[in-house]
Amino acid sequence: MKTLFKIFTLAVATISVSTLSHAKETELDRVAVIVNSGVVLESEVADLISNIKQQAEKNNQTLPRDNALRVQVIDKLIDDSLVMEIGGRMGIQVSDAQLDETLTNMAQENKLTLEQFRQTIVSDNVDYEKYRENVRKELISGEVRRSSVRRRIYVSPQEISNLLSVMKEQTNNDVEYRLGHILIEFPPEPNQEDMTAAKTRAEKVITLLNDGSDFTRIAIASSGGANALEGGDLGWKNINELPTLFSEIIEGKEKGTVLGPIRTGLGFSIVKVVDIRGRQVVEVEEVEARHILITPSIILSEAKAEETLKGLREKILSGADFAELAKEHSDGPTSVKGGDLGWADPRSYDPAFSSALAALKVDEVSQPFRSSFGWHIALLTGRRTLDATQQMNENKAHQLLYQRKFGMESARWIKELRDEAYIEILAQDSE
Repeated sequence: MKTLFKIFTLAVATISVSTLSHAKETELDRVAVIVNSGVVLESEVADLISNIKQQAEKNNQTLPRDNALRVQVIDKLIDDSLVMEIGGRMGIQVSDAQLDETLTNMAQENKLTLEQFRQTIVSDNVDYEKYRENVRKELISGEVRRSSVRRRIYVSPQEISNLLSVMKEQTNNDVEYRLGHILIEFPPEPNQEDMTAAKTRAEKVITLLNDGSDFTRIAIASSGGANALEGGDLGWKNINELPTLFSEIIEGKEKGTVLGPIRTGLGFSIVKVVDIRGRQVVEVEEVEARHILITPSIILSEAKAEETLKGLREKILSGADFAELAKEHSDGPTSVKGGDLGWADPRSYDPAFSSALAALKVDEVSQPFRSSFGWHIALLTGRRTLDATQQMNENKAHQLLYQRKFGMESARWIKELRDEAYIEILAQDSE
């Protein structure tokens, strides 16, 4: 069956055109990788490589050889394909309206109109429609990852208490680190020989880095980490936001220090202290809101759910109490509280819900909108700005611990998906 599927896939990926005088075969695209019942096309590989090269040129970065870059790009596209396959099974969708809201918010963050934002994308020689669809895929992928990984994470009260105690005693809480990370992965079900070989590779990488080799280039070429195509850049993080293994070894280290190999469950990690700075005061906005959720089902259509919410919205605008209507009509655990969501960072919500709140004024009721959970109307009851660097509270400690674990669990989850998948990378035809 796998052979038949491969033959069929290759056949549909190549189209022939004929003229009256002679037949001429023109290849429009071809399959680069078979991933379970789906495929990664050669055009997708070429597009991503081209985008990475453009960004590298713009940022004056060096890249590894084309073959090494292609391996990393294919790895990313395989991961994306597996995640999107799960998204399809879960029924997660992002409508055109949700996508437009997200793009509008992205434009506003850059102080641009949507049309100016589109022109900026086009001026970088990027096809805007492809960019738009890639944003849709990223939104779906993010929701799939959150839904799949969060159930694997448990933060205990004792962990929160321990972290709060540590934070009170810290003297470096006003320092942020920018780290680079290279992961030399273990193969599936590694034996001692595999682990020894991985450690030897890691030690060779450390030697190259200490001799002056470019970290970004080696990360793109060799790392199995999620940030490989970004040169292993983990961004700016406070000591408490870093994975525990990293935070324990970088304290007191100078800029430029290369550390490792650090043994983890996925392989050997190599960490570079790229830069150090004083804590940046970051203000974040929190919103307070209520919502009414109606979940479509076999007996309740999408159109009927939307229509019902339109009717409820009219009642609210005419003076009906939002909380009472939520208790009577809303699905989900917040219904008993009148749909009250309390104060929260809007980024913690489904992207469509976050976008809807961003467009509201205080005390304004939204039009019905669709998220991955169903149809909603939302009432924004408040906005406030907080200093996100004030970390001495249980909610922040919980969030820090959750984010630490999310990165590791997400990597484990992807590795498990790959280990269980049928993946066949097809050879390139030599010209």
